[in-house]
Amino acid sequence: MPIEPEAQARERKDLAEALRGLRHASGLSGERLALRCNMSQTKISRIETGRALPTVLDVERILKALAVPNEVSEELLRLARRANVDYASWRTYARVGLYHKQAELKALESSSRVMRHFLPAIPTGLLHVREYAVETLSPTVASDPARDVARAVQARMDRKAILDDTSRSFWFLMTEQAVRWQRATAEAMAAQCSHMAEVNRKPNVEIGIVPQGVYVSGTPMNIFVIYDDRLVTVELFSGEVILRDPRDITQHRGLFELFWSHALTGDDASAFLEEAADDFMHQRN
Repeated sequence: MPIEPEAQARERKDLAEALRGLRHASGLSGERLALRCNMSQTKISRIETGRALPTVLDVERILKALAVPNEVSEELLRLARRANVDYASWRTYARVGLYHKQAELKALESSSRVMRHFLPAIPTGLLHVREYAVETLSPTVASDPARDVARAVQARMDRKAILDDTSRSFWFLMTEQAVRWQRATAEAMAAQCSHMAEVNRKPNVEIGIVPQGVYVSGTPMNIFVIYDDRLVTVELFSGEVILRDPRDITQHRGLFELFWSHALTGDDASAFLEEAADDFMHQRN
């Protein structure tokens, strides 16, 4: 169950206070603890004052350095795992304007060097043509909040410029379902598929497509994106979860590599996309 923002803030504060209290009880100074943990004293101070969120591995190192009893360690590690998960609902983004979400994504992409997108349901915004973006950002059910679609679409189009930055690497892994699911008109779908085939020719972009009929020992349950080895974002119907625990990142890297090993890549992926574009064009006619 996703954590409410207020509860999450309280748990992060509790974690900082508990770590500071354990250090004081041990009689260690911040400098001594930093040496034992192979961290900087500044980092220890920021963790204890709540200005920096420690990873689960950071907490493990601190607890080990303080020789904290197992039962206390287990409780604090559970708290650390919960504190390293963020959740935001799509209702919140719709309320403040979806273009704010596009700005957040742009900032996250600008601070990352390697991005791996797993897309079992739909191509990601960085790959969208304008017509397809309009369809995917428009309300889908009556209960959807009103959205500033035009502004969000333009922000999504502006984000695509980062694909031309060859200092960054982009991996887009889709299922055949994601390519062929008709989320827009046949004409827009054809343009979308042709555009992805073109993007696949960029030197810093790799597109993989897992075709139907291939046996894969895994189930493509969620859209997720891995940003370097820092964090993973996971999309749900209701919102987005952000994971920072290194073990969660490693797990998702493994899943990505599993599915990628079954994917069409390079010229084969481009040919698949061009064939899909032709199929949509014929459907239009």
